[in-house]
Amino acid sequence: MTDHIGRAGLEKDELYAVAREFDQLRVQITIPQAASDLLDLVTASRQLTTLTGLVKDLSDEVLFRAVDDDPGLDFGPVIDAYTSAAVPAGRAMENYTEAYAQFGFLRRFAEAPESADLRDARAAAFHVVQERMELVRDDLQEVSDTLRGAADRLDGTPPRVLAALSRSARPTNSIYRLPTEAPAPGPVRLAYTPAPRHGR
Repeated sequence: MTDHIGRAGLEKDELYAVAREFDQLRVQITIPQAASDLLDLVTASRQLTTLTGLVKDLSDEVLFRAVDDDPGLDFGPVIDAYTSAAVPAGRAMENYTEAYAQFGFLRRFAEAPESADLRDARAAAFHVVQERMELVRDDLQEVSDTLRGAADRLDGTPPRVLAALSRSARPTNSIYRLPTEAPAPGPVRLAYTPAPRHGR
């Protein structure tokens, strides 16, 4: 039987590591207070690329575990963590792309002749960026909290200990399956062999 002791710890570490990557991106994303604080398109594009990569990482983590057919492991709690985190991560993508569109608009009309309508449009674009970037930060925080919470709850009780616990005492958030016991051998039945017949 494969020794899975320590696998729960590895899964915890991976959940924490992915959460840190979302935290690092969140730190880079700021909410502009004035037009001079707005990101340039190069920086915004790099941040969006990073965010896209992190969302892909979530699906890769799920895929890696979904195809693992090890009978001793149940990745349900870990997969649930990553798929749950994908919801706020998807919202972060949506909110960032909405802000990204405004960066493109502001770039396009940066050198256009001034007019009252253009000033209003620029102000509206700025407010959209402010609102969406704040939402992105909130979304990224939710991703991180989801992954960390799942890691904190993941149980690492070894399989043999699980087997010794009563059904009500077993942790529900374990990645280990109970060891399968070989069926007890039934009574040995010998084929009937008639006794040899002796001549009289």
